[in-house]
Amino acid sequence: MAYNADFAPASDPFEVKYFKGEGFARYRKLLSDALHPVWQEIRYVISAYKPAIVGISAKSPTFASALLVARIAKEIDPGTIVIAGGPHPSAVFSRVSYATSKNRHPLSPVNDCPDIDLFVAGEGEATIVELLQALERGAGPDKVSGIVYRKEGAFVATRPAKPVENLDVLPFPHQYAPHVLKDFETYPLSAFSNLFAVRGCPFNCLFCGSKNLWGRKVRFRSPEHVTAEISSLRSMGIHAVHFDDDTFGVTAQYLQSLCRAIKSSCPGLEWSCEIHVHLVNDVNISCMKEAGCSMIQLGIESGNNEILKETRKGFTVEEALAACATIRSRGIDLQTFFMAGFPQETERSINDTLKVIEDIECSKVIYSIFTPYPGTEAFDLCQDRGMIPEDYDPSFYSHQSPENCFCAGLSRERFRRISLRIEEIVVQKNAAGRKV
Repeated sequence: MAYNADFAPASDPFEVKYFKGEGFARYRKLLSDALHPVWQEIRYVISAYKPAIVGISAKSPTFASALLVARIAKEIDPGTIVIAGGPHPSAVFSRVSYATSKNRHPLSPVNDCPDIDLFVAGEGEATIVELLQALERGAGPDKVSGIVYRKEGAFVATRPAKPVENLDVLPFPHQYAPHVLKDFETYPLSAFSNLFAVRGCPFNCLFCGSKNLWGRKVRFRSPEHVTAEISSLRSMGIHAVHFDDDTFGVTAQYLQSLCRAIKSSCPGLEWSCEIHVHLVNDVNISCMKEAGCSMIQLGIESGNNEILKETRKGFTVEEALAACATIRSRGIDLQTFFMAGFPQETERSINDTLKVIEDIECSKVIYSIFTPYPGTEAFDLCQDRGMIPEDYDPSFYSHQSPENCFCAGLSRERFRRISLRIEEIVVQKNAAGRKV
């Protein structure tokens, strides 16, 4: 049984105003309130199903929640085996070697996780099956690749699991959802409208942890496999999808091949994606438009060329703005990502970003506060500079946290004042975009 404890049928849409503290304060309070209805619901579900094994997927900002869920599972039945996987465990254990004495890992950033028995690091589809089969036989986890387990009071990693090379062997998640997803009938169709065409990203942004989960080697689904999934989704009544790939297409050859397949096999489909600036040109964008692309998200991040260079975005502000113009010229809706608060930031560089945000023509700006996530070079940089304590709490490390400040040259108070100004501009700009 799959249970999505984050799902709410009538959840509030994300608003930038939550940066001002409202949403984050509510989140922090919830973590310290064991009697909150959300935890009571989780307790009820686990008690009702009495699972022998509980698997939890967690990102860094939600890992504190994962620890609470693990504790609840153990309180209900101490014999329950708790397994955690997903981006955060994969990042934390991304540098643990195997088969040597060096693979003992203190795991201080996650408080030693007393209620979690095993971790799956990296892609988990094959690993979790192999692990469950081993547990069913009564065998230990030491022979299962991609696992981190306890040994003599420390965490030990097995040999890293090989990534799924042929992505076409993976099933379509939505086809199994009616049979395994708790409360499936309460989900809107839009909950199943996201899909991936590739895994892995060849780019090397300083702050990105994608490689800890997918790696940098890109693996492609065949266009036929992608369009087969889209056709299946359309048979459910879904007529608009979003590609969740780190960057759509990755190469011009694959991008155009996939677009041709969508145009041929899925006429009338409306879809959206995020793309890298270097893939934006007249040929690619025209091909995407002809295949039904209605919205593109572009990760620009900074309005200052020195910051773009330091964070290894691989393009300039001028190139990013030219890409925006190309997208708009084809009548495709444009949304942009921006971020402020990088360790190398100065007040001038942040103001450069604010100026670009004010001037850029797009329907929506998605603004984030820089956050160094575990397993990234940005995290190492901030830790080396003394900005992150050894016993850090990952629940504070979120793009939506108003407490974030990792600018070496700015005080927390000064950065907060500047960030508030950006948030106000973003709210105004997005409100105007919705009216157009």
